Amino acid sequence: MYLIGIDLGGTEIKTGLVSKAKGIINKVSIPTETNKGIEKVVENILKSIEIVAGDNINKIEGIGIGSPGSIDRDAGIVRYSPNLPFHNFNLTKVISDTFKIPAFVENDANAFTLGEWYFGSAQGLKHFVALTLGTGIGGGVISHGFLITGKDGIGAELGHVIIDPDGPLCGCGSRGCIEAIASAKNTARWAKEFSIKIPNNKIVELAGDIEKIESKHVFMALKENDPVARMVVDKITDALAKAITNYAHIFNPEMVVIGGGMSKAGRDLLNPIREKINLYLMPSFKNTFKVMLSTLVEDAGILGASAAAMYHSR
Repeated sequence: MYLIGIDLGGTEIKTGLVSKAKGIINKVSIPTETNKGIEKVVENILKSIEIVAGDNINKIEGIGIGSPGSIDRDAGIVRYSPNLPFHNFNLTKVISDTFKIPAFVENDANAFTLGEWYFGSAQGLKHFVALTLGTGIGGGVISHGFLITGKDGIGAELGHVIIDPDGPLCGCGSRGCIEAIASAKNTARWAKEFSIKIPNNKIVELAGDIEKIESKHVFMALKENDPVARMVVDKITDALAKAITNYAHIFNPEMVVIGGGMSKAGRDLLNPIREKINLYLMPSFKNTFKVMLSTLVEDAGILGASAAAMYHSR
């Protein structure tokens, strides 16, 4: 038997046919086409399911959707999602009515967490934190074998733990959130700010222009021992170490898993975080958890959505 996992984004819909034992069997990526309205987006979602399911449609146990935004998972409703035309829309009803298969929707960061639990680095654990570093920062928490979502289902906003109350303004309206300091977008921003003061650096050379700097250019320059890149990476890894310390003190996890686009930097990101965590941890928390990179990489969204279907149907 199989599952369908749908990674729903503002630009692309990534959908996969997933085996619990073997992982992704077949996958497709098609444009979301948000500019054409809600009916077109839904049509594209249904089309992607038909493509990956093929002749296996009658062997599918559940369909999971990972969507950004505010989710009422019990009702299957996308309350609000940035870059998508959904407002209090019952997405699961449309899908389940069409295919006569149970469908489940989950916030994409929580879906990533469940994907790590069922398919990734955190398999078999009962206590862990997952952190996804991309344009923004999100994540989720498993405690005692349950996904923590809070009273209103919107808890565990790990990207909005405040690291520096006098820090940069965050998109949420607060200052100094970890997202405002160490997301991919803000890693690039630090690089641009530092490059104005020290213009002759490898980051600008690799990007071609200061305005074209992305987080990947920072880590590429770091490999060439660029001093500005070291300054940027030192700043963001220090902030991430502080955030992870807070998560450890609150949730006492067995593991913290780091994924998202920035995790592709590998040990250049991971090692400084590991080293700095011990500067901030209470002594009793030292050596109580591991910090690991996600093993799911590009397939995290599809596998996470599939895992959400498994979790919510258990």
